[in-house]
Amino acid sequence: MTNQEFLDHAVRLVTNYTIEHTDVSDNASFYPEDVYIVWSCKTLQNNKALLSTKRLDGMYYEVTYNGDKNEIYLDAYKKWDNLKIVFE
Repeated sequence: MTNQEFLDHAVRLVTNYTIEHTDVSDNASFYPEDVYIVWSCKTLQNNKALLSTKRLDGMYYEVTYNGDKNEIYLDAYKKWDNLKIVFE
């Protein structure tokens, strides 16, 4: 799988996950253009990407491709805190 193919899959997975987990009473539409890639890496036959969306829900996603097994994994996370730590 090429890097671009993986990124296309990752965006599609996050789009589908977001649509499936949106409350229908929100009456909100969601499109692949609402997903953005924060970071990605390809090492040998494996890929990993961190993604988020334009929604203000604090969610972020990690998509991993295991080239040995031809499997993709999606992890969905909720951001709880963003703390500033000052070292003196």
